[in-house]
Amino acid sequence: MNLQNLWFVLVAALWAGYFLLEGFDFGVGMLLPFLPRNEPERDVMFESIGPVWDGNEVWLIVAGGATFAAFPAWYATMFSAFYLALLLVLVCLIVRVVSFEWRSKATDPRWRSVWTWANAIGSFGASLVWGVGLANLLYGVPIDAGGNYTGTFWDLFRPYTVVAGLAVVLLFAFHGANYLTLKTTGDFLERTRRAARLLSIPAALVGAAFLVWTVVVAVDRNHKSVFPPVLPAALAIAALLLAVLFAARRRCGWAFAMTGAGTVLAVATLFTSLYPRVMVSSTDFSYSLTIRGTASAHYTLAVMSVVALVCTPLVLLYQGWSYHVFRQRISADAPAA
Repeated sequence: MNLQNLWFVLVAALWAGYFLLEGFDFGVGMLLPFLPRNEPERDVMFESIGPVWDGNEVWLIVAGGATFAAFPAWYATMFSAFYLALLLVLVCLIVRVVSFEWRSKATDPRWRSVWTWANAIGSFGASLVWGVGLANLLYGVPIDAGGNYTGTFWDLFRPYTVVAGLAVVLLFAFHGANYLTLKTTGDFLERTRRAARLLSIPAALVGAAFLVWTVVVAVDRNHKSVFPPVLPAALAIAALLLAVLFAARRRCGWAFAMTGAGTVLAVATLFTSLYPRVMVSSTDFSYSLTIRGTASAHYTLAVMSVVALVCTPLVLLYQGWSYHVFRQRISADAPAA
């Protein structure tokens, strides 16, 4: 494997890590207005992701930075095409950040409710736009021979890309509910388990539809054969079905592991379907951006590889340690101040 292909795989892994980790705290955020019955239970939901949500977002920064450094031409076209969509994601993320800080300082119940809804809307909006945006890489957007985006914001919305956005929303909500089953106690725990069971079937059905459709799109619009994209797609569908089964049988840890695996395998399906291109042109397929045509120089990739080899294990160890420290369940009877 040459360095260009290696960094394509590493970029895919970084995006998968981001969705794996940020996915459950987006899911918790989306459930905030609906699952808890009182303020102490809402406090528990905020506290369950409070120590980790900002660390999870670091993966987005690293994924974006790695894309910029390893594939600058891809980064330039993608951020030009998805400018308004990415601006919307940024607004949603800012709203979420503000909601964590301002809700904890608000004493008026109405303002606390405002920031609760702000977190939920920000989580939903970011999840939806991420799904729509990344699906467009494969479905194709108007790109000319110079790699310039020639479409509008509304060109990003097609039946396939909208289903992708809805699949991400449902999968993250299911993932978040499973996470809460590992962090709560008592009556609230029973309701989180019930929420996970209710979300499991629609998440699995829409997720499976998106994965099958992704393989079809890869064949029709990216000139791919059914294999290898069908392999991660089939494994992802199997993981989602197992998540449904484990949620029904109250095997909370395994259900969370399976929604996590389904998320990672869904990203793997998308990037496997893309290879060897990184962005398909709907204007003319020959204008599509490829790994080779958008990658940085060999020396740049070599230096990046050394840095990644040294820094990545340290980041993983630190984040793993932080999850270990904050692994305890949280009771709604005695939430943190």
